[in-house]
Amino acid sequence: MPCYRCGARQTDPVRGASPWKRGVRRETQVLVCPDCQRLHGLDLEACETCGSTTLICRLGEVECRSCGAVRAARSDSLVGSDMGASSASPASSSTPAGLSGLSAEVEAALDRVLGRA
Repeated sequence: MPCYRCGARQTDPVRGASPWKRGVRRETQVLVCPDCQRLHGLDLEACETCGSTTLICRLGEVECRSCGAVRAARSDSLVGSDMGASSASPASSSTPAGLSGLSAEVEAALDRVLGRA
């Protein structure tokens, strides 16, 4: 997965912790390269409980690595809209539109890995 800001690809890591940072942006897990981490305004989501940007997104949930708070990911139809999370219910996060978006992402990833055109 490349850096979401500049598109740089990760190289094989050296020993120790990776200098790349994980975050969540528009309900999607993203990576930020060390160069882009120095910039301000990364536009990453922050934890509603503690304000940290060390979030991970997995299986329809967003978890804060700092305080452990977990919330349901908002549906695709609400991401980027003016409504935000104001009236999203947990049931609305499993819409068919969200599943079709996930299916497209999985298909694209398989095409990249298997070398399909």
